[in-house]
Amino acid sequence: MELVVGRVAKSHGVRGELVVEVRTDEPEERFAPGVTLRGRPARSTAAVKSVTAVTSSEIREFVIESAREHSGRLLVVLAGVTDRGAADALRGMLFFVDSADLPPSEDPDEFYDHELEGLAVHLTDGTAVGTVIQILHSAAGELLSVRAVEDGRELLIPFVKAIVPTVSLDQRIVVIDPPEGLLDPE
Repeated sequence: MELVVGRVAKSHGVRGELVVEVRTDEPEERFAPGVTLRGRPARSTAAVKSVTAVTSSEIREFVIESAREHSGRLLVVLAGVTDRGAADALRGMLFFVDSADLPPSEDPDEFYDHELEGLAVHLTDGTAVGTVIQILHSAAGELLSVRAVEDGRELLIPFVKAIVPTVSLDQRIVVIDPPEGLLDPE
């Protein structure tokens, strides 16, 4: 299973730098000079529904030449990407690693995104809320994007111990204790 560690948001400047949205807790390791990452073009929602596998011809390898933080964003230079045009052509590219290559987490309260995706979400009283569809990494912290059982809308649940007291990978369940109003429609 592939684990996305970053996505190219846009080009930066005229020399081929890329603004990368980081989706890993270890950007200093994943985007270190000399590291080779695999990448594939992002698919639209319609394409994801109609195509289930990424063909090997779509996957490319990229070598990190440099990475630096700039104004809260990660700027990355890839070998062979030397101008704005080449950088613009990579917009939306997803960088990934194979989840089988990742070491198990030593902290019982830390999880890889792919471990949480697909888990059932329930209230502390056992009421089904939905299913985790994605983990969003924002400046304010991580959010569980949950598809509601009731009406299919997206719920954003702050992934903090006070609201998410229990995660059981064995039982494939996340238990939440949301504050009043968090689950109410807007």
